[in-house]
Amino acid sequence: MSHVYALTCVLIMICWAYIYFKTYQLCGYNIVKFFSKSLEFKLAFGDKNKLVFTKRMWRFLIVYVGLCYLFFYLINNFVFSIFLKILDCTLIYLFTPVIVCLVHILLLPVEIAIKSFYIKKAGKRLAKKDCIKIGITGSYGKTSTKNILAQILEKQYKVCVTPQNYNTDMGVTKTILQKLDDEDVFIAEMGARKKGDIEKIAKFVKPDYAIVTTIGAQHLETFGSLKNIENTKYELVEGVKEDGIIVFNGDSPSTKKLFSICPKEKYLTCDEKGYAYAKDVKINADGSTFFLIIDSHQIKVSTKLLGQININNIVTASALAYLLGISMEDIRSAIKHLEPTSHRLELMRSGKVVILDDSYNSNIIGAEEALKVLSSFDGQKIVVTPGFVELGREGSEANFKLGAKIADVADYIIIMNETNKNYLLSGAISHNFDKKKIFFANNRKEQRSLLAKLTTSGCVVLFENDLPDNFS
Repeated sequence: MSHVYALTCVLIMICWAYIYFKTYQLCGYNIVKFFSKSLEFKLAFGDKNKLVFTKRMWRFLIVYVGLCYLFFYLINNFVFSIFLKILDCTLIYLFTPVIVCLVHILLLPVEIAIKSFYIKKAGKRLAKKDCIKIGITGSYGKTSTKNILAQILEKQYKVCVTPQNYNTDMGVTKTILQKLDDEDVFIAEMGARKKGDIEKIAKFVKPDYAIVTTIGAQHLETFGSLKNIENTKYELVEGVKEDGIIVFNGDSPSTKKLFSICPKEKYLTCDEKGYAYAKDVKINADGSTFFLIIDSHQIKVSTKLLGQININNIVTASALAYLLGISMEDIRSAIKHLEPTSHRLELMRSGKVVILDDSYNSNIIGAEEALKVLSSFDGQKIVVTPGFVELGREGSEANFKLGAKIADVADYIIIMNETNKNYLLSGAISHNFDKKKIFFANNRKEQRSLLAKLTTSGCVVLFENDLPDNFS
């Protein structure tokens, strides 16, 4: 009976703890962040994200189940009072976050050893490959610039690129070990949430070339200051080989600052005094046209990508492609056929409704650009957003300003975040937005219901930092 009792309790525990497992995984296995969210009960409810049963998660679950089983088995054998058993069961339910932390600590040496093994293996594999290695980092536009560069380089090279937003050390490692074959070029997106993250990746990738995109106040909650962000992004510059080349997107003061102190061969873009820039830009709901200037060579180009931020990404990627021997004519052809990056100002249509999916651009610059694009459309405009997260102390002011900017463009607003709703609401009202046209949704079901009532033929829905549901 002891085994039956223990197994039954463990099964109940797993069902109860599922939401904690998902939160732990969505926090990137960051135990400090997980425990903080658990204390505030900001857990990953809803079905937007599922628990992914990775090898690491399976290891975690096995140890978790083992600990819980041992606990309940001992209770059944040595605690004879039914009252005490019930009390202890209640306590372990309440202390689920503590158990998760305990399992994390127990597995930490194992996870570090496994991670180190695969990173070294990836570094050795990449070192043996006779290919051009490119690193891309920045606060905004990393993924879009990476995808644009890959599409242009494919005019002449075979290219392997880290997929989607695989921009951690293990994401890059996984790409090298599973995807890299006989390609001529390897492009690695390098993200960071704290100092040293990019240095780790650059150390085993050893880039020949690099791109630093726009830098701004992204992930301030973990970085603490813009200076720390700048220093972390500069780790890629330091990691590029001594005879390597770095291209800087000059659309932000921070990137220009890093450009000015870089001692290696470097090129500035998106500045009329720089190596490459765009002029006579014309943007509408169908895309953009502009003159692309690289090293005094000029061509007129057109693209279906939306917004000025994408033009800057195109200019920066084109500059590096040109340095790698891609002709201006091939660059023009590639730009014409560029495909948008998923969830980053991606235009979709569902029946007679236009959808602007900007759900992965959780930053101030991207949101402002998305609203500019939204304003270029005719018809009723609806913005769905949870606001900005991970901005630390600047979050309240940023969300207030976002609410005000949305009010200048939208006809209706749907707010999806309890934390930011008052700031977004206050910002919108400060610009005389009708409070009756602001709605709140706590989950996908409520969001779908509101959109079903608000959408009309020809209307445009912008999902800003929020994944859209399928329209039918």
